[in-house]
Amino acid sequence: MMKPASLRQAITASVPHLARNPEKLHLFVDEGRVVATGAKTLSFEYQYTLTLIVTDFAAGPDEIMVPVLAWLRANQSELFFNPDQRERGVQFEADILNHTTVDLALKLPLTERVVVRVAGDGYQVEHPPEPVNENDDPSGWRPEPA
Repeated sequence: MMKPASLRQAITASVPHLARNPEKLHLFVDEGRVVATGAKTLSFEYQYTLTLIVTDFAAGPDEIMVPVLAWLRANQSELFFNPDQRERGVQFEADILNHTTVDLALKLPLTERVVVRVAGDGYQVEHPPEPVNENDDPSGWRPEPA
């Protein structure tokens, strides 16, 4: 799975506090499953919930949410464009520790396609990039994909 590391990199690049304190950013893969179609190849899809936890965070939640949303737009765009997924896609909880800090937890439903081909006596495995959504912002804004 490649998306957790990509999201970690995007958040630490956007949030200086987490770049200086990487131990305050935790990522967990929950409820993971492998979905294979039974087609002639062994290609499949990872489906899982990525739980992102930021501990002892003193800035507002927007400082985390905006880079996460920018990353999701490039790497899980159906959370923006599919009405069913948009309503329940990103969930969060906050544990208010005191007047200045919180522990913030986000739950993100993610998928990753894996293309598997027979290559000689083994297999060639490829993680293709996310497809570009034609419904994306017509202004041309597009974050960098993972």
